[in-house]
Amino acid sequence: MRFETTKLEGAWLIHIEPTRDSRGYFARTFSADEFRAHGLETNFPQHSISFSSRKGTVRGMHFQHEPHSEVKLVRCLNGTIWDVIIDIRPQSSTFGHWQGFDLSDSNGRQVYVPKGFAHGFQTLSDSVEVNYLISEPYFPKAARGIRYNDVNFAISWPLPVSEISAKDLRWPDFIDDTPLMP
Repeated sequence: MRFETTKLEGAWLIHIEPTRDSRGYFARTFSADEFRAHGLETNFPQHSISFSSRKGTVRGMHFQHEPHSEVKLVRCLNGTIWDVIIDIRPQSSTFGHWQGFDLSDSNGRQVYVPKGFAHGFQTLSDSVEVNYLISEPYFPKAARGIRYNDVNFAISWPLPVSEISAKDLRWPDFIDDTPLMP
């Protein structure tokens, strides 16, 4: 694996390094030793998967507040997504900034999302599967979100939204003087 820093403090883009032969390829997607060497989380007791059938679907922007905040390692297993993270840690030097990444089954890249980030994505193809390694169990009372089209961030979604949940449409806008992370 190759670890690439991003413009957001503590977030990483991780590239798999496949070994190819006539059968296809083999690659590591996680190594506790390599993650530990980069000072990253190595304990992921929850593994989840999402499936989105339609191109243009948006999921997000989600996070859990303390003491249940979580690290996520996100990888697209089938199809292509525009994966977006927002740093919502008031003490961070990149607080309020966002960054997007193309993740696909063909590029094999993963995004390491630190605690204190909101996360979401848009599908750029039909029949998309996304895999998550998550450092904390889901705790419904700690679940929070920011509206995907919040003008405070002006995220450049690549496609018109074809599908989004009613819950994701109801998330509030981000308010600078009201911290989302208690």
